[in-house]
Amino acid sequence: MAELKEIKDVKDIKGDKEEYDPRRKREVIKTILIIFLAALLVLLFCSNTIMNKSLPQITTERTTSGKLTERLRGSGMVLSNQTYGVTVDGNKVIDTINVKVGKEVEEGDVLMVVGTGESEALTAAIENLEALELEYSKALLTPDADYTSENQAIKHAREDLAEAITARDNFNANQGNVEAAKNAYKENKAQLSSYTKLQEKLTAMIAAIDMDNYTTAPVEYTGEILKLSEEYKNAEKLYQEKLTVYTAMISTSEEEDVETTAPTMVSQEEIAAAKTAMETAETARNTAAEAYNTKKSQLRTDYSAQLSDAESKIEEYTNLVSEYESSMGGEGVTLDMLEADVKAKQRALEEVIAQLEKSQKDNAAQDKLENLNLTSMKKNIEKAKEKVEKLKKENETTEIISKHSGIVSAINARVGDETVPDMEIITIDLSSEGYTVEITVDGEKTRKIRKGVEAEVLNNWNGNITAVLTNIKNDTTANSKNRILVFSVTGDVDSNTNLDLSIPLGSGNYDTIVPKSAVYTDNKGSFVLIVKSKSSPLGNRYFAERVPVEVLCSDEVSSAISGSVTYGDYVIVASSLPVKPGDQVRMKDE
Repeated sequence: MAELKEIKDVKDIKGDKEEYDPRRKREVIKTILIIFLAALLVLLFCSNTIMNKSLPQITTERTTSGKLTERLRGSGMVLSNQTYGVTVDGNKVIDTINVKVGKEVEEGDVLMVVGTGESEALTAAIENLEALELEYSKALLTPDADYTSENQAIKHAREDLAEAITARDNFNANQGNVEAAKNAYKENKAQLSSYTKLQEKLTAMIAAIDMDNYTTAPVEYTGEILKLSEEYKNAEKLYQEKLTVYTAMISTSEEEDVETTAPTMVSQEEIAAAKTAMETAETARNTAAEAYNTKKSQLRTDYSAQLSDAESKIEEYTNLVSEYESSMGGEGVTLDMLEADVKAKQRALEEVIAQLEKSQKDNAAQDKLENLNLTSMKKNIEKAKEKVEKLKKENETTEIISKHSGIVSAINARVGDETVPDMEIITIDLSSEGYTVEITVDGEKTRKIRKGVEAEVLNNWNGNITAVLTNIKNDTTANSKNRILVFSVTGDVDSNTNLDLSIPLGSGNYDTIVPKSAVYTDNKGSFVLIVKSKSSPLGNRYFAERVPVEVLCSDEVSSAISGSVTYGDYVIVASSLPVKPGDQVRMKDE
């Protein structure tokens, strides 16, 4: 039994060794590593897919070679080679219009009916006749000439002459009192000047008091008021300074330091001292203000009273000066001067009398002119009556007949409108004479164009319109380098419609042809973006490469180019996002 137990123990020990075999551990590690690498590959694939989806998706086409016809596009208005303008004689009202734009008419067709109803021209003619008759009636009521103003002028001139004679005679009679009167006159003028200056100063001082501004006030009147004003201003300034200090202390004492949250270092004693200083300054300010305002009121009352007295004196002395000047002629008057004044007044009287005589002669001539004017008015009235009668006859209903066959291209009036002479109411294109289209193009491009070439009509919906080049002429616009292509147009076409033409310039065989959408232009010139591929562990990657080119020829959809582009290269013609040279892109089928 002891041997059996020993053998069992040996087996148990051997089994424990097999359970902890290093080879099994390596297998586990290998499995974990494979799982990790697989997960890494999956993540790498997903990230690459996401990145590709964010790239611009492009559409490409391969370059080709072959034949290409260059064409030039342009648009122009269809114009008739010859038109017939329908007009109406006289001023009439349009009753009916029997045609529409685009309608074909034959010679002899009734285009419209005019003349029914009362026209505006007839109404205006009647009103003009009535106005002329009224004017004539007023002219008959013209009053006789009025010489009141001339007679008044003569009267005043005689009075002035009498005053001048009286002044001269008084001068002779009062020779003994002349010197005394002159001295009094001089004294009165001096007093007047003095009071006038006083008035100016008092007025300026009152204005200075009202505005609290004494910079331009008379110095002799400012006195104590200027001192009180300065004391008040200084007291006000001191009060504002003390108030500012006190307010700042109050504001500071309520704040806390932002970083330490500690109160500021302004004591209550300092605040109380600042308040006391502010209140003291305020009391001083109020006292100064009261003293200043009291003095202002007192002075204004006093100066106003003085001003009133001065104005009274000015009026008094003004009257005295005027009285002397009117009676004695003013200071320095002599007998010769008074004699000269009498003669001048005599000439003035003679002039107004002569003016009266001239007015009487002019009025006599005016009467003759008015008689002639009345005669002219009567003639104008007769002419106006004749015009009214003529318009009444013209106002009768009239059919307007077409003189030619053609197509109506324009109607320039409506029913109810009034016609005027030479007004083109209806325009008819003479279709038998054909149509023309003119297109303005770059003069350089016309070198390849020859007369007789037929252009393709792009908006030829019915398919029966042809346009043949008949002439090439210069654009007369100033400094223009353009030329004008003239095409003869036939077929089902109307004037004043727009035609889009494609004109062939010539054909040729080219080695490299790309879609027009593949050609780009920047400040360096024309270029295409070709697709280049680069291999990577995850497959090919595609990049846009800029290749400069020269455009040799273009038609509606393609361009022939020259440059470092070879047959079979892929060029980018469209993209989901803007693409720049060097950008990585994604093919449309990826």
